Amino acid sequence: MAGLSETRGPAIAAARPRVVAALAAQFRDLDLAEEAFSAACEKALAHDGEIADLAGWLYVTGKRVALNRMRSRAAEARAIAGKATLEPMADILHLPDPIPDERLRLLFVCCHPALALEARVGLALKVVCGVEVAAIASGFLVAEPAMYQRITRAKAKIRQANIPFESPPRRLWPERVQAILATLELAFTLAYGDAAGAGPHAGFGEEVERLADMLAELLPDDPEVPGFAALVKLARSREAARIDAGGAMVPLSMQDPASWDAGRIDAARILLDRAASARRPGPHQVLALVHFTHAKRIFGGEVDWTTIARLYETLATMRGGAPVAVASAVARSLAGTPGAGLDALDGIDPGTAATYLPYHAARADMLRRAGRVEEAAVSYRAALALQPSPAERKFLEERLASLC
Repeated sequence: MAGLSETRGPAIAAARPRVVAALAAQFRDLDLAEEAFSAACEKALAHDGEIADLAGWLYVTGKRVALNRMRSRAAEARAIAGKATLEPMADILHLPDPIPDERLRLLFVCCHPALALEARVGLALKVVCGVEVAAIASGFLVAEPAMYQRITRAKAKIRQANIPFESPPRRLWPERVQAILATLELAFTLAYGDAAGAGPHAGFGEEVERLADMLAELLPDDPEVPGFAALVKLARSREAARIDAGGAMVPLSMQDPASWDAGRIDAARILLDRAASARRPGPHQVLALVHFTHAKRIFGGEVDWTTIARLYETLATMRGGAPVAVASAVARSLAGTPGAGLDALDGIDPGTAATYLPYHAARADMLRRAGRVEEAAVSYRAALALQPSPAERKFLEERLASLC
């Protein structure tokens, strides 16, 4: 049974968006859909024997759980009549739909403009991707209880406003794209934060790339969509070079370009050219250009930190926040002096900086290069106290040890 559970776990995770989407469409209740899916997962992991159609099995089991819970709550027990029978997932969401993917369809539902942007993104990450609330809160640099309340209120608003669970008309897609891209970006950030690709969010990278490519086909006139797709491809092109033989993270500027995926880089270039032709620059396009400037090292030469610093200055006018501020400070320090970067870091809100690991890691490196060894050690220890991924921890520990 242990062997079945180990092999079934990844398959359950892969089926999650399709099953949750089907249950949500069936019962018009996101909480009930998530609860029913979780219960079905437990039953699947405990089930002794093969399951031919796992997604269909999870759906039917989840539907039975949901009906039982509705009856126990004295809700509308006759919402769905008849006994559930095993049905293939292909027949559950059978109506023709302009959005040909269950996960993307549910993203459009969760990103309804009636909800605040952060609530839309948080809800989509929780329901569609199964990201834990603590990780979502960390991505937004807010407290976990605050994010939990936002997601709870968003679910309630969808229920109370009777927001439909079908795909919106194509004319309404543009008003949801910003939140969808923000959701995918944060999901990809969670995957990218684990250089070794061994954490709970490791699979998000491949899935986000697939959904970004699909969005680029569905929304050819929005330059931010191919810009984001290019960004993901450029970041994924370096996956093979992100850790060394000892399992430590390798910073981007120190990676061997020979290990990068030239095919993905070329595909990203085509997407960026397409985005640029619209002459409507946006944050995802600018960030993709930062990554493309790094990618040019595959053709030889050094990192053009001056260009990267300028791109981050442009990005800061479009999108504020600690991530951009820290990245901009790093670029300034490498284009000029460590002191220039440290001055830029000093402008970040101390309350935000205190719990933001990249801030401490960047500050430690600048102090190290400036020869301020004792202060650098303090910053390295502060970064290590914020629970980095194993590969990043190993890198930070090695840098700290090198100061002695």
